[in-house]
Amino acid sequence: ITCPGVLLKDKQELYLSVFVLGQYRKTPSVPAVFPLSFPEKLVFEKAFANIVDPGDLVKLLEFDTAVLELIQLVPPVGKVLATYEENTRDFLFPDPKLTHGHRGLEREVLMKRSPFFTGIAPKLRFSTISLISDSLLSSGRSHIQ
Repeated sequence: ITCPGVLLKDKQELYLSVFVLGQYRKTPSVPAVFPLSFPEKLVFEKAFANIVDPGDLVKLLEFDTAVLELIQLVPPVGKVLATYEENTRDFLFPDPKLTHGHRGLEREVLMKRSPFFTGIAPKLRFSTISLISDSLLSSGRSHIQ
């Protein structure tokens, strides 16, 4: 996460929280100095019963929302500094107009600042890899995972 010229008033550490497919993960905390680097790979796995066509899955994902939040560990519960929201379909399967990095396709998006954050909007750089596979239910019907 980059935010040139921005110095945070509070010096407590920050982390990135990610909510995708109804599941929550967070990165380890890092010092409150931009640029912030979160080299973690967060894995989300979900089985979708009664879906046998990947096209149906893509339609379903359009109604789900992926949420990323930059949170500072300011007592008592932490302070959300910036957020990024996108429907899960576009989050997992972005358009091909992306930049090629050394780890594959990377995306750059601007996060939305909260009232607690002064300065320009933070820029988030990340990549996603999605895998759809068939699995069998005990009843013999297949579903997508």
